[in-house]
Amino acid sequence: MLHQTRSCAILLVAGSLVAGALAAPAVALAQDAPYVDDRSDGAKLVQSLYNAIERKEYARAYAYFGDKPPAGDYASFVEGYKKTVDVEVKTGVVTQEGAAGSLYAPVPVAVRSVDKDGRERIFAGCYVTRIVNAAIQEPPFTPLHIESAELEEVKTPFAEAVPKVCHAPS
Repeated sequence: MLHQTRSCAILLVAGSLVAGALAAPAVALAQDAPYVDDRSDGAKLVQSLYNAIERKEYARAYAYFGDKPPAGDYASFVEGYKKTVDVEVKTGVVTQEGAAGSLYAPVPVAVRSVDKDGRERIFAGCYVTRIVNAAIQEPPFTPLHIESAELEEVKTPFAEAVPKVCHAPS
C-alpha cells in the first residue's frame, strides 16, 4: 500500500508540473529559430552565419570566419551585433572557382537587419567562402569557411538588393 501511495504522489506532482508548464505563457526567443549549421556550400555557410547571429550565438558566427575574423577581435564582433534583434539574408547565384588547391565560392547577398529601436537597414555585397582540397589537408582539418566579406548599406529594397554576381579573389 505504501508503494501505491508513493506512486500516486509522484504522478500527482508530475501532473502538476506538466499542467503548470502548459499553462505558462510561451515566450518567443531568438533561440526559437531552428539551429542551422551547414558548411556544405557557400550559400548555406552564409545562411548558417546569419542563423547564428539571429540566435545570438556569436561564438559560432565568429568561428565561420576561420583564421580571418572580420572585426579583428571577438568583443568587437559581438559589439557590432549587440543591438540587432532580427536579421534575414538572401543569397544569389553562387559560382565556384578553383585556385592553388583551394575552392572559392563567391556568394552574393542582401541582408536585412532590424535594431532594438526598430530601425531597418539593408546591406548588399559579397562573401567569399573557401575550402582547401580535403585530400591534401593535414590535421587539424579546416572546413569550408568565410574568407572575406564586403558589404555596404544600400537604399535598394531588400527583395531587389542581392548583387547579380560576385567574383573570387584573383
